[in-house]
Amino acid sequence: MIPLIVDAHEDLAWNVLTFGRDYRLSAAETRLNEIYGEAPAHNGDTLLGWPDYQIGRVVIVFGTLFVAPARRRSGDWDTQCYLNDNHASILYRAQVDVYRHWTEDNPELFRLVLTKADLLQTLSDWEKSEKKGHPVGLVISMEGAEGVRSPAELEEWWQYGVRLIGPAWAGTRFCGGTREPGPLTPQGYALLDGMAELGFTLDVSHMDEQAVLQSLDYYPGSIVATHANVQALLKGLDSNRHLSDRVLRGLIERGGVIGVVPFNAFLKVGWKSGDRREAISLDDLVAHIDYICQLAGNACHAGLGSDFDGGFGVQSTPADFDTIADLQKIIPLLEKKGYTEEDIAAIMGLNWVAHLQRSLPEKP
Repeated sequence: MIPLIVDAHEDLAWNVLTFGRDYRLSAAETRLNEIYGEAPAHNGDTLLGWPDYQIGRVVIVFGTLFVAPARRRSGDWDTQCYLNDNHASILYRAQVDVYRHWTEDNPELFRLVLTKADLLQTLSDWEKSEKKGHPVGLVISMEGAEGVRSPAELEEWWQYGVRLIGPAWAGTRFCGGTREPGPLTPQGYALLDGMAELGFTLDVSHMDEQAVLQSLDYYPGSIVATHANVQALLKGLDSNRHLSDRVLRGLIERGGVIGVVPFNAFLKVGWKSGDRREAISLDDLVAHIDYICQLAGNACHAGLGSDFDGGFGVQSTPADFDTIADLQKIIPLLEKKGYTEEDIAAIMGLNWVAHLQRSLPEKP
């Protein structure tokens, strides 16, 4: 049986509100619809769609709430950018509504995963092979926390369905982020206190290393990196975006899962948009998975966090990719490296399932 896939990072709501993408359609249908649209020029051609999830056996997706600070706006087309925390809160809530409308209007296609029971129901549906289609589970993850105006609001975000929070994308009032380094601030510590009280998972993917190390020492709850690669395999890259061995060991010690990203610029130093896709192979992606597993001494901490459609499209992925269903092509490469069937099932999705089983509540 082909393993189930869990993808721990997709900016779905951002794409819906920015470009009007309809992820009920296949990636091929969306590409056809967007031939004369703005999306391919700014975000590349999509790799995602409900039919492609079905082909690839993508059982659960972590759908993000993502808005960027206005200082990092890419152009007039980039509408999901906030001016202040009040504005960020409004934009985040609109993205929550996207996921809620999907699951309410199309329960046969998408299901919010808020509790352990939701998780088990989603997995059970996929185990019923007689069905032609299965609802894809959606776990809501907040990327950057500027929309949380105070820790007192965390209860409200929990009730909205958010289950993971990453305090930073760029730098925030909570801590340093990608290209904007800095430690946890007093507001950052207060945010972590509030998150721990309610049971949120902390996502360190975009946090500056100093803030991550502080969080590993301070935060008592679950800690993961939904979409980040191995710094040691990207020698010469001047960036705080990827994970050092020190951070990887800390996440492993805390029982965390790391989702690797099949973005060419995160797989080979110097690759840039417009370069040949053939310069990157799936072996380059598997190298990051293998590195994490070798460091851990087991296959319990590596996973997938594709970030597909998150600022790049199919043109910026290894040439073997056409849609998310092609994540299955990783399997024979892992087999060649000696990974067992159980190891591969864990890497492809069951490590994230185990995390959700530990971290999701019994009740909403």
